Amino acid sequence: MLNAVNPKLPMRDKEVTRAYYVDQLGFHLVGDYDDYLMVQRDNVEIHFFLFADLDPRTNYGQVYIRSTRIDALYEGWVASGIAVHPNGPLRTKPWGQREFALLDPDNNLLTFGQAV
Repeated sequence: MLNAVNPKLPMRDKEVTRAYYVDQLGFHLVGDYDDYLMVQRDNVEIHFFLFADLDPRTNYGQVYIRSTRIDALYEGWVASGIAVHPNGPLRTKPWGQREFALLDPDNNLLTFGQAV
């Protein structure tokens, strides 16, 4: 019955969010409405709702994205200047995942993982 999940994360500024996900991370725009934004890359679709008063220091928005070719994804983003979370460089974790993490402009945590 269930076949997909599309996380909804807060954003303060739609233009900044769109620029980060589309121009920097390579997602493409699939929906742009007054206070709502939808982006997709491959089979991953993320939605954003406007939360103008969001304090990024207290934002705990998170999403875990499963990936293939995680080393190439990581290296490509690092080479293009995408900032990696200070505690999130690419590593193999004890739970059998190779992972890295990014923080978007609103402090939403994006963790990318691939089974090893």
